[in-house]
Amino acid sequence: MTLMADADAARDAAPSQTVYSPGHPLDLMRTVGVLRRGGKDPTIAVDGPVIWLTLRTDSGLATLALRATHGEVHASAWGSGAAEALDAVPRLCGADDDSTGFDASQHPLIEATARRHPGLRLTRTDRVFEALAGSILEQKVTGLQAYGAWRLLVSRFGERAPGPTPRPLFVPPTAAGWRRIPSWAWHRAGVQPPLSRTLVRAAERGDSIERAALRASDGPARDRVLTSLPGVGPWTSAETRQRALGDPDAVSVGDYHLAHHVGFALTGSRTDDDGMLELLAPWAGQRQRVVRLILASGVIEARRGPRLAPEDNRRR
Repeated sequence: MTLMADADAARDAAPSQTVYSPGHPLDLMRTVGVLRRGGKDPTIAVDGPVIWLTLRTDSGLATLALRATHGEVHASAWGSGAAEALDAVPRLCGADDDSTGFDASQHPLIEATARRHPGLRLTRTDRVFEALAGSILEQKVTGLQAYGAWRLLVSRFGERAPGPTPRPLFVPPTAAGWRRIPSWAWHRAGVQPPLSRTLVRAAERGDSIERAALRASDGPARDRVLTSLPGVGPWTSAETRQRALGDPDAVSVGDYHLAHHVGFALTGSRTDDDGMLELLAPWAGQRQRVVRLILASGVIEARRGPRLAPEDNRRR
């Protein structure tokens, strides 16, 4: 059987299925949707009420389709990694999210938003290097540039995902796959040389970094693991921990907009990173949860001036 026939057979095969009953409110879109890198992310598609995700498991590639219905999540999975993908559904839906010690009543906006969105949970993928690769591509560039680079590189060098997906989806490359991407492809994707070098260097230690981060006991220990990589600072570490490890305290210090949004939401005025950390200090241990609630509230600072123009490095 040819590779094309294998792929067609995988897409036509009957899925493995399970039902996850969380026992608490769950806003599936707000919980899992944070993983999507732009509307054309080749690893995630939203098709009406269904969220499609691609995964690489120890058993092979998999595609998950998640639908929330009457307090339950109905999950279907295709591919050789289907069983492991179904096992991951509770974690993806925030089953490991621990809000112990979180006091929403310390600010009226946070209290009101937590009451309005009781189903907002913190997802966890356990795919540390995948989250790290996407976060490195987002360093010091516009979202438009980063999402475009992610889309082009994953679609070109990833692997086609199994299952009857609403559009072609792809599983991101392994760490070894990222290392093999040729220089012309980085250039064509508009990735600046410092970022491609950082990602390639990280990929050289990708498997060991993932194991170490998963073994680490808490957020600070995971941060030390990730920031031991050249070119990976606090912002990249926090963005990685939020997606891969569901870290409830990871704050993206150094973000272009976040401090302004947090300051505006909590005080009515913009602030800087130091001011943001001071404002979030009462929620130590749960600061990422507060950030997510602020973003869910819609109370964010209006843009001042024009958007940052994307920088095109492909003609250099």
